[in-house]
Amino acid sequence: MHIAVTGGSGLIGRAVIDLARAQGHAVTSIDQVPPTAEHARANVPFVQTNMTNYDDVERALRRSEAVIHLAAIPSPNDHPDYEVHHNNVVSSYNVLSAAQRLGIHRVCQASSVNAIGAAFNRWPHYDYFPIDEEHPTYNEDPYSLSKWICEQQGDCFGRRYEQMTIASLRFHWVVAHLDDVTMYVPYMGEVLAKQLWGYTLLHDAARACLLALTATYSGHETFLIIAPDTMVDTPSAELARQHWPDVPLVKGLRGVEGFYDCSKAQRFLGWKHPARKCQGMR
Repeated sequence: MHIAVTGGSGLIGRAVIDLARAQGHAVTSIDQVPPTAEHARANVPFVQTNMTNYDDVERALRRSEAVIHLAAIPSPNDHPDYEVHHNNVVSSYNVLSAAQRLGIHRVCQASSVNAIGAAFNRWPHYDYFPIDEEHPTYNEDPYSLSKWICEQQGDCFGRRYEQMTIASLRFHWVVAHLDDVTMYVPYMGEVLAKQLWGYTLLHDAARACLLALTATYSGHETFLIIAPDTMVDTPSAELARQHWPDVPLVKGLRGVEGFYDCSKAQRFLGWKHPARKCQGMR
């Protein structure tokens, strides 16, 4: 398969490119920023593209059979709010529209757990634990809003173009190694409580992207792509009592079980993230 990877110069993009090539796929990397000399890959063409310009996006996607759309401004903190929102929303729409016009039926796009409102809210509102894909949104910042809108755009294209298979993947603090997360735990306190102590390992985020391109459903689906446990050793039931005493539990949280239910990704994509105790056993 010839896969176009937008945001190919970024952390997840580079991991997706490496895994796709290892699986025998041809890849084109698309980004506004060229890869560094360290991260450039032989036999991976790079197309420098303004993702908010439709014509540029369509030209970049030609000859591709599938698209993994990862290009985005990744937080609301370092750019004006309107720039974060417009960049993320318009680039997603351009990719979906160009894919449909070019006859590309397989699209995977990066969403975020923040689509429902989490780390960037003043304080999140959760209706129940564990969180699943049906949880309503209470987002209140431009980044989280943009991710929610990107998912709605996926719904729109999935309804109109039933031959398309579109996946929106809700990642959570993607890191290459668990140590990249746990080293910050003693210093983050309530920040971790806002985002429910979750994380996603880079390799497993990349795996989910590629599995989404071979899924057998049609239309658009959203998936939580998050580790099955928390990044801390405090029992999850105790964390819930301390920080979220008024949030009902749909089911009990055992040990350090995570606050997110990712079973949909396992059913639809065949994807499962290893627990911390298993991560050295891949």
